[in-house]
Amino acid sequence: MRNGVRQLGVLDEWLTVPCKDLTCTVHWLGLEALRRYTKNKPDNGDPVNEVCFTMRKCQGKGVLDPDDTLEEVLEDNDFVELSLKEDKDNFSPLFIVSCLCASYRKKYQEPKEYLYLDGNTLTTGDVVNLGKGMYKIKLTKEAENNVKQSWEVVENVVKESKVVYGITTGFGKFAQTVIPSEKIVELQENVVRSSAAGVGKPLNPERARMLLALRINALAKGYSGISPDTLHQIIEAYNASCLSFIPEKGTVGASGDLAPLSHLALGLMGEGMMWSPKCGWADAKHILQAHGLKPLSLKAKEGLALINGTQLITSLGSEAVERAKAIARQADIIAALTLEVLKGSANAFDKDIHRLRSHPGQEEVAFRFRSLLDSHLYPSEIAESHRNCNKVQDAYTLRCCPQVHGIVNETIAFVKNIINKEINSATDNPMVFSERGVTLSGGNFHGEYPAKALDYLAIGVHELASISERRIERLCNPSLSELPAFLVSEGGLNCGFMVAHCTAAALVSENKVLCHPSSVDSLSTSAATEDHVSMGGWAARKALKVVKHVEQVLSIELLAACQALEFLRPLKTTEPLERVYDLVRSVVRPLTKDRFMTPDIEAVHRLLLEENASVGCCKSSYGEVQKATPFTITSRQPRWSVRSMAQPFCGA
Repeated sequence: MRNGVRQLGVLDEWLTVPCKDLTCTVHWLGLEALRRYTKNKPDNGDPVNEVCFTMRKCQGKGVLDPDDTLEEVLEDNDFVELSLKEDKDNFSPLFIVSCLCASYRKKYQEPKEYLYLDGNTLTTGDVVNLGKGMYKIKLTKEAENNVKQSWEVVENVVKESKVVYGITTGFGKFAQTVIPSEKIVELQENVVRSSAAGVGKPLNPERARMLLALRINALAKGYSGISPDTLHQIIEAYNASCLSFIPEKGTVGASGDLAPLSHLALGLMGEGMMWSPKCGWADAKHILQAHGLKPLSLKAKEGLALINGTQLITSLGSEAVERAKAIARQADIIAALTLEVLKGSANAFDKDIHRLRSHPGQEEVAFRFRSLLDSHLYPSEIAESHRNCNKVQDAYTLRCCPQVHGIVNETIAFVKNIINKEINSATDNPMVFSERGVTLSGGNFHGEYPAKALDYLAIGVHELASISERRIERLCNPSLSELPAFLVSEGGLNCGFMVAHCTAAALVSENKVLCHPSSVDSLSTSAATEDHVSMGGWAARKALKVVKHVEQVLSIELLAACQALEFLRPLKTTEPLERVYDLVRSVVRPLTKDRFMTPDIEAVHRLLLEENASVGCCKSSYGEVQKATPFTITSRQPRWSVRSMAQPFCGA
């Protein structure tokens, strides 16, 4: 990687190989690895240049061509196996090369700022920023003290040989089984190992980092009974971005997210796989060693403290909420542009109409539309061109945007409130109350609250895609739009947006199935001890899928609306909407004839993802309208940032 290093796992040892340029070949990497290996092991025999070896990907076992460059054949987090030739037909594996492409390395920069956690004040936005690696973590002094006092209670339980669930007894169905004092450490390690039974793709680094940060925040409350030393080790692992291999599937969302949190703890114990920006994927013990960290050695209660909680649900839920909030604001801008190119009327957004219904979300969306569309501040030549037409009113997908988009905004606010509370909740079992000197068993680990909320989020935010797909239909259908069929010249020879609309329809249909709530299901587990569960892990993953589909459908609508604008030239829309058009055109050129459209959709989707969600709404928590500042869009690419809204249309 450029100006970086590539970590090599050589048997049980580590080598660091400088790699200044990803245009180096696979053969070069193998020779350099062998050279360094033999330099440190001079009794290995043959000179490096005379050694015959092969290199293949560990996943799929595909042999790598020695002449290919690293950037051509290796992806982020690839494993490469180097094998020496023993005889004519046999190659003996020597070591594994863990590869990290420069793209992520360049993207990831070790943070310099710290976020202080106390277990009480974290927000969904903080969680997402922690996932992005924007901060390191420290505990507040109050949190340090709370953790210490909680740990002293656990020490007294062990010292006095009290019978307490999860400390001196087994778990679940084995809660009545008392464990001898000399077996307590083994008990804690066993519960982590046995519960690390997840399947599926691993969480990506951002989501694994969110999960780890949330677990630290929960432990910082001081009700879990973890020792200060162990918690500091976990924080050091977070700050070094040492992230365990965590399969995304396996939690039923009650008794905590046991499987994913166990995989999280397993890596911290130096077992299983782990990832870091410095090393890529490798054995957890090697990753920790490479960062100068020691594996956790669990004490009483600590295994259970690490794996009991709803942090998988709430970490993914935090991302879903923040992305939903962003796309809901962007949906207003995209819909306003569509209304403009379809020569719709702004009368439906009159302030007095929405005052009569008084839903704050609806009023806010109508305000945004008035701010974007034709006004004395931002006149529109397109609006002027049809000002005296005979059209009385528009179709629902245009006219009813405030009513449909408005409830989405209020749904997101409702769900965000629940997720924020869950983020800062103690969801362990048993709970350690240092002020009372007791431990109490309860059910705070049950994920019903975030599960129900995230099912509701999926249902709510889906409607943005549902109504958007209908607007795409109006843009593409000449009998509804007065525009060329499928927004392309020479229709017949060219198909234009015909199948792009089909893609939007497919995504909306898929969302309809995904919107079926997962939290209405329950399966009894742990020999009927855990006989009602939330299925919150699936609720969170499903909500993220729905949000992503909404983003993709709105990306298609934005592309289509900008394409429609080409056929209305030389007329111009309002200045804010022209800036949106300019930004899209900075990454996607107009469609003059058919071409491969997936890259166009992906480019616009990236614009929506990279935007910071900031439609500066002139309102605070659906409160009174504050003084507005002129509507602006950042020109810095590739960000699209609508920072603030314009003054409402005069007389609206």
